Amino acid sequence: MRVRRHTPRGADWSRWTRPFRRTIERLRAWPRRRRVALWAGGFAAAFVGGYAIAALVLFPAPIFASATGVPRVLGMSQAEAERALTDAGLGVGEVDEGTHPTAQRGAVVWQDPPPGVVVPPRAAVDLTVSTGAHRVPVPDLTGYDAALAGQLIVAAGLVIRAVDSTQAPVPRAVVVNTRPPAGTTLRPGGGVTLVVSVGAPTITVPSLIGLTSPEAEYELELVGLILGTSIRRTSSAGPSGTIIEQAPAPGTLGSPGTAINITVAR
Repeated sequence: MRVRRHTPRGADWSRWTRPFRRTIERLRAWPRRRRVALWAGGFAAAFVGGYAIAALVLFPAPIFASATGVPRVLGMSQAEAERALTDAGLGVGEVDEGTHPTAQRGAVVWQDPPPGVVVPPRAAVDLTVSTGAHRVPVPDLTGYDAALAGQLIVAAGLVIRAVDSTQAPVPRAVVVNTRPPAGTTLRPGGGVTLVVSVGAPTITVPSLIGLTSPEAEYELELVGLILGTSIRRTSSAGPSGTIIEQAPAPGTLGSPGTAINITVAR
C-alpha cells in the first residue's frame, strides 16, 4: 500500500520553523527577570482564563451566586417564619417541636443557621417550634408522711400552697389527698394543697353549751380536742359570755386534735 506524501520529497522545513526559532532566540536574549515576569504573566493569564471558563460554562451558579443573610424568625409563628424565609430566597428544612418556659405554643424558639449567618441562596433553615411551657404532673402522695410529701412536692418543681386537715381512718399527719388530685399537670412552680389526716374520729365531742370560753377550752383539752374559732352574737339563748352554739355538735365523733368552733352570747 502506497501513502501519498503531502509535501514534496526533500522539502526545506527550516523555512517554516524559522519564525519560531527567531522568537525563542529573542526571548533567550532577554534578562532573566524579564523572562520570569513573562512566564508568570502567562501562567496568570492561563489561570484566569481557566477560572472564567469554569465560572461561565461549567459551574456558573455556585461561583457567582450572591450570598444571602439568614433573617431572624425567632418569636414568629411557624407560618410567618416560613414566609419570611421564602421571601429571603431560602428554604425551610426540618421543623421540630420542643417545650419552652415562656414562649407561646406555635412560636419559633430556635433556628439553624442562626440569624445573620450568610448562606448560599435556597439554603434550608431548620426550625424548632414551641409546644408551650413544660408541665409538671402532681405526684401521688397518698399514704406519705406530710413532711416527706412536702419534700416530694418541692422536688417535682411545685410548691405547697396550703395544708388542710381532715378526719380519716389513717394515722395522724398522713396525706390522704391533694388538691388538685394526683396526675394533674401544672406549670413549674404551681401550688398544691395537701390534705392531711388528723386521725380517725374516735372521740365523742362533749357539750359546751352554757360554758364560758376558758371552761370549754379546759373540757376539750381533757378529751384530746382543741378550741377553734370563737364568734360573739347578740342572743337571749343564754347569759352573756356563755356558749350558745358549737360545731361539731355534741355527741359526734372527732379525731384527736379536732377543733371545736363556738358561738358566745353577747
